[in-house]
Amino acid sequence: MGHETKTVAAGEFKARCLALLDEVAERGEVVVVTKRGVPVAKVVPVDQPERPSLRGSVVSEKDIVAPIEGAWDAEG
Repeated sequence: MGHETKTVAAGEFKARCLALLDEVAERGEVVVVTKRGVPVAKVVPVDQPERPSLRGSVVSEKDIVAPIEGAWDAEG
């Protein structure tokens, strides 16, 4: 799957930097920044590792508000 490439002048990149970074992150676009028409930098999306699933990571307890067995000394 190829990424769309957008070319912007350095001045435009400076003015729209945050919006352009959002486009790169959200749409997978590649932005080539130019100075006087010469490419000087390329902004590409970062390969994000898959987030691990939380399935099976929750433990269910029966009753967490009932009194515990035996005496408890809060002062220790």
